[in-house]
Order: sequence, then C-alpha cells, then structure tokens
Amino acid sequence: MTRDEAANESLIEIKDLSRIYTMGEVNVRALNNVTFEIKRGEFAAIMGKSGSGKSTLLHQLGLLDAPTSGEIIFSGKNISGLSESEKAKFRLSKFGYVFQEYALLPELTAIENVYLPAMALGRKKEEYLKAGTEVLGNVGLGTRLHHRPREMSGGEQQRVAIARALINRPDILFADEPTANLDSDSSKQVIELFQKLNEETGLTILMVTHEPDDIKYVSKVVWLRDGELAEM
Repeated sequence: MTRDEAANESLIEIKDLSRIYTMGEVNVRALNNVTFEIKRGEFAAIMGKSGSGKSTLLHQLGLLDAPTSGEIIFSGKNISGLSESEKAKFRLSKFGYVFQEYALLPELTAIENVYLPAMALGRKKEEYLKAGTEVLGNVGLGTRLHHRPREMSGGEQQRVAIARALINRPDILFADEPTANLDSDSSKQVIELFQKLNEETGLTILMVTHEPDDIKYVSKVVWLRDGELAEM
C-alpha cells in the first residue's frame, strides 16, 4: 500500500455511538448517535463547548469507557465488544494516550516512565531501553533521560508523556486537552510536535481541544454540540 492509498484508508469508523450515564434516577445522554470516521494519517481535533461530550467521545474510542450502544470499527474490526483483557492488550499495542495531567510516576526518571508500556507488552530490556532513548530524543529530551518529573518543566513533562505514548509505535495517538495546563510557549511546542509527528511519520492523531488556534494545525475538525455531531 502506498502512502497515498493509506491516506484514504479508514482507520476508525464510529457508527451511531451513544453513551448514557445513570445518575440516581436521572439518565444523562453524553453522546447521541454519533457517526463519523478518521482516516489513517489524519490529524483530527474534537471541538465544542464545555460539556459537549468531547472527552467522553475520546474515552469511548480509546477503549477507556464502554459505549451504551453503537459500534467502533478499527481497521475493519469491531472493537466495542472486546473483553476487558482484550481491550487492555489492544490499548497497549495499538493506542497511545496523552492526557491533560501528565500522569508521570514521580519516583521514576523520564526514561523509566517512558518504557513502562513497553515492559507491560513484554518487550526485552535492551529493546525497550533503546526505544525509550530514541523516542525521548525525538521529542527533544535526549539529554533529560535520567531526570525525574520534579526536575522538569510542565512542557517537558508533557513531552515525556508523549514519548511514553509513542514507545509501542501506536496506530493512533489520543490526546485529551494536552495543552490545558501549559503556558502559551509550551502549548505551541506540543502542538507543533504533534504536527511534526503527523507529517513526518504519518501518525494518526485525534485530539480534544478547546483552543480555537489549534484548528490551523489539524486536517479535520469534528464538532460536537450537546453530545451530537454538529458539523465536520
């Protein structure tokens, strides 16, 4: 398959996806029959007002929560019905995650935080050490391998989190408001890093953001309003 052919390949198809939360005697419909697709190699943003269902949608697609109804098709396979153990393996091997909170273990160094997912996947020590060093270099932290989170800025910590998300060479990177806790300069560095990864490696990225300025970096915007698809 050529790169142009890969660019036209559907990586994720979402069909009539709904998520209803029960709070006491009240049912809250966070998502309502959402249908769209993400093609391989796209850098897409999920946008909308607070409470529109952005993070809820990302958590469904990343198998961090289960939809009430609907289907999630990944590379032609329906993954919404996987068992918990199958989901865990799928997340480790196919997905990378970056969150608003960096979620780094404070007692571990940068490289130790980064190679944890590779260890969990059962890769050999020499392999995950080499891969960890490589991905930290790719995000501009090649000289910070042995620094702990408290010794790094917020922007550096988020880049460690990005390196961790990349360690197992995921098919897609999910990012949930990755710049929300960063200053403007660090935010720009993170978004430009995403853009570079997308353009140079073809990595598919799906990012939740509330920053209008981020639109200029992405190739597609999925707009949500009150849990429904507003426009594309």
